[in-house]
Amino acid sequence: MSRHNATAVEKSNPFDIYRSHISDLLAPITGKPASEIYDRLSTTATLDKGDLSLPVPSLRVPPKEAAAKAQEWSEEFPESDLVEKPVTSGTFLQFFFRPEPLIKLTIPSILRKKATYGTNLKLGLRDPSDPSKGKKRMVIEFSSPNIAKPFHAGHLRSTIIGGFLSNLWEAAGWDVIRINYLGDWGRQFGLLANAYGMYGDEEKLEKDPIGHMFDIYVRINKDSKPEEDAIKTKKEDLKQAIADKKDVTALEKEIEELESTSVNGKARQYFTRLENGDQGALATWTRFRDLSIEKYKKTYARLNIRYDVYSGESQVERERIEHAAKKLEESGVSEESQGAVIIDFTKNPKTKKLAKAIVKKKDGSSLYLTRDIGEALKRYELYHFDKSVYVVASQQDLHLAQLFRILELMGHQDIAEKCQHINFGMVHGMRTRTGDVKFLDDILRDAGEKMHEVMQKNETKYIQVENPKQTSDILGITAVMVQDMTGKRVNGYDFSLERMTALEGDTGPYLQYAHARLCSITRKASLTSQDLETADLSLLSEPHAVNLARTLASWPDVVQNTLRTQEPTTVLGYLFKMTHTLSSSYDVLKVVGSEPELKKARMALYEAARQVLNNGMKLLGLSPVERLATRP
Repeated sequence: MSRHNATAVEKSNPFDIYRSHISDLLAPITGKPASEIYDRLSTTATLDKGDLSLPVPSLRVPPKEAAAKAQEWSEEFPESDLVEKPVTSGTFLQFFFRPEPLIKLTIPSILRKKATYGTNLKLGLRDPSDPSKGKKRMVIEFSSPNIAKPFHAGHLRSTIIGGFLSNLWEAAGWDVIRINYLGDWGRQFGLLANAYGMYGDEEKLEKDPIGHMFDIYVRINKDSKPEEDAIKTKKEDLKQAIADKKDVTALEKEIEELESTSVNGKARQYFTRLENGDQGALATWTRFRDLSIEKYKKTYARLNIRYDVYSGESQVERERIEHAAKKLEESGVSEESQGAVIIDFTKNPKTKKLAKAIVKKKDGSSLYLTRDIGEALKRYELYHFDKSVYVVASQQDLHLAQLFRILELMGHQDIAEKCQHINFGMVHGMRTRTGDVKFLDDILRDAGEKMHEVMQKNETKYIQVENPKQTSDILGITAVMVQDMTGKRVNGYDFSLERMTALEGDTGPYLQYAHARLCSITRKASLTSQDLETADLSLLSEPHAVNLARTLASWPDVVQNTLRTQEPTTVLGYLFKMTHTLSSSYDVLKVVGSEPELKKARMALYEAARQVLNNGMKLLGLSPVERLATRP
């Protein structure tokens, strides 16, 4: 954000007030514009390096002169009520905020703003000086499971990361439209419909639609394997017969008959009926899709995920797909190659890495790429987005790079520039306790049961929890989500039920414990919000109190930084750092038993910490609990 005027951000970020103050004081000393200094003042990794840091070379100071300039500017820095004289560290200037004004600015701000502390809704305005012009709009596609197939690890990561990014951009004031682009079209639905006709059970379908569809889908694939193997053998015979220059008329006819009467052949025929608008086929497909979506909604609700639109491959009209293919052909972007239609990116040195993309197969059928082109253009027509995000695994890096480049080549550079692929690495070993690779619900069930076992070990506290099963379910979900968000998105990780449910270390249950402990302190203190508002914050002079307040003051800056990194671990890393600072304070900053005024001041600090932790957890998509039956 390139503004050094604190009023422009309406004091939404304490650190921006200090940036403005420091840059105004440094401008006459350095001869550099205050706005330039403002932009280069960054938060530090650890409190011992200050609250803000300025790399002197970033102000276009020659590297050989940077250390001397840092020393010179430090010595010339005037006295300030808000910051200490800067400390030099090589070519860096380190700024430490004076504790009392920082605490008096930060704690009341958190207590007043509550859930909105850390957000800055003005960032999402098209024109911050004129709110009537409305918000910028983001379309974000995430999760996107395939109906009748397991909700696998890739879908889990996409769901968690996409949910977080949606929350993040909403906190920045954007109008966010969440889209679930389902895998709900293709030959497999012909296979599924036929499987239901052969093995379907109405009661099982109503009770567990996705599970039942998956079971019958697996069964029909298994039952059809012998005939598919037979067809494969016949095709190998045909190949050999052609090579031997024999008459293959009878063999070709036999293969054709085998294919048309096979399970897969009937599936293709059913899907053709579906594509042609056959009412009976559409009714069956619609029912499968609707039942699946209803089940998905319940699972997503457990993860605090919601969608504005349940779209899917089926929702891209055939006319759009054909129009996209035609436009590619007319513009000379696509070409014919061995009966198929392709786009050859290797001809241009700048796009060589994009290889060759197949637009249409030899049989004339369109592929995902053409469908995705049609969908991208449809989304722009519907939503006129400023940003379109695809939260998809890194295995699709090439596919999406091809898609964005094709949009450019079709003359839609304005749309392509607004598209972004947020990728991620894969999860390894995501299995249930029984060793099956199944559905997300099974993983969440196992994690919840594991946390319930842990909670039951502390019988005294267990009986105080109003709904222990529900609490253990929340803890299990938190464990799964936090393990997923701990590392950088691009890195994969090994799924470990034991590690993620541990109460020690940087885990989801540890964060929940930290929040529950703060809630417990609040209950025991028995102070009102008015008591906290009138607290004498000058009493918070201990290093533990000061360091906690410094950490809490940086939360809005962390949120702004996360808009740049788009990494859940940016937020998660901050929350762990803050809770570690918090846990080291309890023995020093006691509330119960303290002198009344000191008790109020410390409780105001702890309530501010609870609010920031609550805000951070909710931004990540977690549900903070108020009571726990265990402790690390």
